[in-house]
Amino acid sequence: MLDALKEGAYFVDRERRITYWNKAAERLTGFRSEEVVGHRCSENILVHVDCQGKNLCKAGCPLLATMEDTLTREAEVFFHHRRGHRVPVSVRTTPLEDDEGNVVGGIELFAEISPEENLRERMAELERRSLLDLLTGVPNRRYLDSELAALFALWQKSGVPFGVLFFDIDHFKGFNDTHGHDIGDRVLETTAKTLVSAVRSFDVIGRWGGEEFVGLFPNAERETLASIGERLRSAVEATWIEADGQRLSVTVSIGGASAAKEDLSAAAVVKRADTMMYRSKQEGRNRVTVG
Repeated sequence: MLDALKEGAYFVDRERRITYWNKAAERLTGFRSEEVVGHRCSENILVHVDCQGKNLCKAGCPLLATMEDTLTREAEVFFHHRRGHRVPVSVRTTPLEDDEGNVVGGIELFAEISPEENLRERMAELERRSLLDLLTGVPNRRYLDSELAALFALWQKSGVPFGVLFFDIDHFKGFNDTHGHDIGDRVLETTAKTLVSAVRSFDVIGRWGGEEFVGLFPNAERETLASIGERLRSAVEATWIEADGQRLSVTVSIGGASAAKEDLSAAAVVKRADTMMYRSKQEGRNRVTVG
């Protein structure tokens, strides 16, 4: 069964001597089983290094760490091929135990990371980063603009309603000046998580910029939007962070608008929600105004 695996697999004992080396390990590394069984894995065989070139066989070996604490590990490393070049692989390590539960060795499975796969992963990561706000982890304005355009097009074509809520953290500049930007960043992160956790799975909450957030709500007309806004306002008001022995909290002023016949663009809906948000601020903050 192990020789049928597409992944390379090898076993080591407590002294890290190789006791088994499967066919895929031979194919991926260029080393035959008879060349490595009985030798330590660091004896000019795999010589794992991380992406900074650090030799993991001397310090930081994931397989050794797994044998010491019995925790499974996953990592991306480079190993030394028999012909001399380095090969990028993803590795997974597990402890090898006897019938009484004593660790008698370890198992490492490894699979080559192809250049195409590396490229796809890098492209996916770049795309993810371009659409997410790096501080809060929620969608950024670019993503929100794209979703807004799609919702507006669907509303124009099929009449499917949608609503927008515009959030602004009350007195945030003063909060930052008093407690510092690090605490301010924590408040932004906490507010974002609170908003995201309190909406429906198909709703979208994103950071518009600074201390402003925008929520997009498919199939939400004025009454529904007001109800959602009040729930989110209450959730933020009841949330706090611990800092310097204090419980610190903020509130949000919220404005809402649902798509209407007079709206010529998605931006017009957002503009009305923004106007309603400023009305909430003028009327005392920490409130919801939908118009």
